[in-house]
Amino acid sequence: MEYPKNAEIRAMYERSYTIRRISELMPAITVSFSDEGAEVRTLLYDSRKLSDTLHGLFFALEGRRDGHQYIRDVYAGGVRNFVVADGKTDTTGFPGANFIVVKDTLEALQALAAYHRSQFAYPVIGITGSNGKTIVKEWLAQLLAPEYRIARSPKSYNSQIGVALSLWQLDGSYDLAIIEAGISKPGEMDALHAMIRPDIAVLTNIGPAHDDGFASRGDKIREKLRLFEGTAQAIYSPDHLQGIPMPSAGRHVTWGDGEVSLKVTGHELVDGHKCRIHAEYEGRPVQLTIPFTDAAARENAACCWTVMLAMGYGQAVITERMAMLQSVEMRLEMKRGINNCTVVDDSYSNDLSSLAIALDFLRQQQQHATRTLILSDIPGASGREEEVYSNVAKLLADSKVNRLVTIGAALLEQQGKFGFVKHEGFPDTAAFLASFDELAFHDETILLKGARKYAFERISQLLTAKLHDTVLETNLNAVEHNLNQYKSLLPKQVKLMAMVKAFSYGSGSFEVANLLQFNKVDYLAVAYADEGVELRKSGIRLPIMVMSPTAASFDALLAHELEPEIYSFSILDDFVRLLAGKRMSGYPIHIKVDTGMHRLGFGAGDIEQVISSLQETTAVKVQSVFSHLAAAGDTVHDAFTEKQLTAFHGFAERLREALDYPFIRHIANTAGIRRWPQAHLDMVRLGIGLYGAGSKRSTTLQLQQASTLKTIITQIRQVPAGESVGYSRSGMLTKDSTIATVNIGYADGYDRRFGNGVGHMVVRGEKVPTVGDICMDMAMLDISGVDAREGDEVIVFGDVDQLAKAIGTIPYELLTGISQRVKRVYHYG
Repeated sequence: MEYPKNAEIRAMYERSYTIRRISELMPAITVSFSDEGAEVRTLLYDSRKLSDTLHGLFFALEGRRDGHQYIRDVYAGGVRNFVVADGKTDTTGFPGANFIVVKDTLEALQALAAYHRSQFAYPVIGITGSNGKTIVKEWLAQLLAPEYRIARSPKSYNSQIGVALSLWQLDGSYDLAIIEAGISKPGEMDALHAMIRPDIAVLTNIGPAHDDGFASRGDKIREKLRLFEGTAQAIYSPDHLQGIPMPSAGRHVTWGDGEVSLKVTGHELVDGHKCRIHAEYEGRPVQLTIPFTDAAARENAACCWTVMLAMGYGQAVITERMAMLQSVEMRLEMKRGINNCTVVDDSYSNDLSSLAIALDFLRQQQQHATRTLILSDIPGASGREEEVYSNVAKLLADSKVNRLVTIGAALLEQQGKFGFVKHEGFPDTAAFLASFDELAFHDETILLKGARKYAFERISQLLTAKLHDTVLETNLNAVEHNLNQYKSLLPKQVKLMAMVKAFSYGSGSFEVANLLQFNKVDYLAVAYADEGVELRKSGIRLPIMVMSPTAASFDALLAHELEPEIYSFSILDDFVRLLAGKRMSGYPIHIKVDTGMHRLGFGAGDIEQVISSLQETTAVKVQSVFSHLAAAGDTVHDAFTEKQLTAFHGFAERLREALDYPFIRHIANTAGIRRWPQAHLDMVRLGIGLYGAGSKRSTTLQLQQASTLKTIITQIRQVPAGESVGYSRSGMLTKDSTIATVNIGYADGYDRRFGNGVGHMVVRGEKVPTVGDICMDMAMLDISGVDAREGDEVIVFGDVDQLAKAIGTIPYELLTGISQRVKRVYHYG
């Protein structure tokens, strides 16, 4: 494909516009330019993800977070081009900056994306549905790659923002685009359709996802079908339409088991791990085999099959390519590595778009001074090496990578472009593995980004700490979602303290704290000083309250600017004495008041002595006064909660009268945030609610499960009726059974009370009971009737509320009881 000769259009093909031109493409109210010729190549919306700042344009989007609050941070990061909402920002005080003021910044972003998409005549495939959008997109990219240079949505960028960013990547080097479109409420598809304007529209499975955003399933289907208006080809299964007419006036190519273009007639397993799908097309039988066996894969494969038929591919080509489909890992995972490293594993694919996203994530990591990228050659760069690897070099420079390890002949040939970074190159993965020990990885954050043929899973295995086959996975997107759900209950002036004590309720401290820091939580709280010290060493700058300080930890508190909870006169006297000896003054402390918990804190009767002690010294300054609600989540104890609130107000007001400065008041915990708005005061403390647990099925909050404990099957055996399983022969079998031993026991935190059928795990989507006593390192499951194999994944728990109820405990105990030998894995997705 040749670039147009017209200079302006050529610039558009290269994703380059002047800030003046951009202001003309969106409904600007006013503009303020220091340099109206400033060139814009990159769209930015997240202050954590600043790249190409010289040519970046920051959209201050208003959603869960208000982007206007981050403008000074973004400006300090080097960005000089901004789109802001009218009345939200004082644009003075930003020398050298360009501002475009609009009514709605999201609409402005979408208008720019729609115009940019309109500059390209090559076909665009739009994909919508409830499930399978990303899988179908990635599989189509695999299947169509031999004929097309494909631009596609990175990962699952299918939202109102994600679609705009996906379309911005279009340029003259591509000749096909595949774009996802996801919606969660009425009215959203109109904006996506206006941007995408697909030539081919594809509908995947329709399921319950996002049903709660619509009055009915039918309304959701109608909204999704708006993507098909005006499209030349509509590809879908009528089975998912519930009789709702398809609006496309173009060619309809359908699949399913009724009167359709591709009629699926059956399937059968092949070699235990493949599936042969039988169908009829144009009156003749056709078949193909895919390397997957589950029902979702069969449906997604049928959808891709139909797309290829609609695009004119012959059955022989389709059969050959479908047999080579590869699984799609859609999550970027963060793991603990060897030699105090952190491993960020995003090696399922390698292209410029996904590399940019992964580098953004790498740049956010503060726990190590060294950021390392292990990168393979980029598929599809053949014939365009100069352009592609020049772009890679720009991405690396923007991302502040300290160390680069490359694998592949093309990157070796292009190594001159990477002179600004420490670079070690290898022709292939085998050469890298042979030199692994000499590379001496230690105390660094390592991003893995490799194409499939380079088998980066072998590298990941070497770099990842060999702790256990059992892992606790934490979805950081879910943590962020839950945080914002609770924030939505708070007035704007109320601050939020997040509890990251006890290893963030078992989920890992730094990784969660880093997320909270970006989301501008006001305070963190830890149980002990050493937890706070580790957070400081990992780059956490937020104020941190230490809830159980001891005299032995005072020096560490001062060295790392940690703020102690003061709950007794002895602690107060010891701390004041230390500060006086160091001639320090005004050190922030937090006064704990006992209003009925009777655990720690000054009693109501201690108020005058507390005042006297504080007035006698300038060494400390009260940062906050707080108490703890004992039963805020239980309606039966509401009268007691009100009594606590009254006692706390009395103590705090008397102290406020005596001191000549203000301080923060806080008493509401997770349950208190939800049930006691009158207890929000100046700040609230959010704990286990961050992880979607402990909400007692709240109807006011749409929380997401953030943590999942997983293990694997180590052995499967057939055990006849009358035999027993496990210690003490407590697991007596009444029928011939299939017993699986899984790699988790009470030493990992899986309570012995879950034995003998009290606990259940999930194997291949089926809920199966425990058999016999839980052992120290293992447990046994009855998987009779489940088609499972040794090495299969097992979900130990997801819903900790239900699990805790089964053994008469609370979710806190289950989460915090997970052993440190269980590997922690973090992912976005």
